[in-house]
Amino acid sequence: MNNWAINPRIQFAAKQMWHGGVVAYPTEAVWGLGCNPFNEDAVMELLELKQRPVNKGLILLAADISQFEPFIYHLNDIQRQRIKNTWPGPVTWLVPNNGMAPKWITGDYTGVALRVTDHPVAAGLSRAFGAPIVSTSCNTQGRPPARTAFEVQRYFGGELDAITSGTVGKRTNPSEIRDLMTGDIVRAG
Repeated sequence: MNNWAINPRIQFAAKQMWHGGVVAYPTEAVWGLGCNPFNEDAVMELLELKQRPVNKGLILLAADISQFEPFIYHLNDIQRQRIKNTWPGPVTWLVPNNGMAPKWITGDYTGVALRVTDHPVAAGLSRAFGAPIVSTSCNTQGRPPARTAFEVQRYFGGELDAITSGTVGKRTNPSEIRDLMTGDIVRAG
C-alpha cells in the first residue's frame, strides 16, 4: 500500500497549507480544494476562488477519527458509535460545534461538518498536514466539480499553491451529509 503522506507532492501541498496556501487534491468522487481551516485568510482566499459565500459553511476532512477529537470530545458513546460506523467513508456528519470550529468554517450553522475520508491521497494529505483540512469541491459556484487534474488546471491554473498527485475515486456522487442529532439525511450521497 502506498503511503501517500510521504509522497513529495503531498508533503509540498501540506507545507503550502501551513503557510496559508490553497491546494487541490483528489477525493472519493471529485477533486477538492483545501487549506488550513484555522487560517482565516486562507479560507477566505479559497472561498474567493470558488466564489462561494462564507455563510454556507465548509466541510472538514480528516485521515482518522483521532484528528477530530477536539471537535467531538463532547459527544456521548452512542453518538460516537454512530459516527464510527460510517467512517472512513463517504458520510459527512453535522456535529454540534463545541466552539472549536471557527465561524468562517461553520458559516450560518451551529454545527460543523466532519468527514473521515477513505480516499488514500486525501487521507495522506491530512496526515502530512497533521490535522483536519478544509474539503470543498474544486470548482466555482454553479460549475461542475473537477474530476481530473486537467480540469483543476483549467478552472484555477496558477491560482493554486499546489496540486497533488492522484486521481479521484470511483464514486459519482458527493458525500452524504447527515445530522448527528436528528439522524436526518441533509444531502443524499
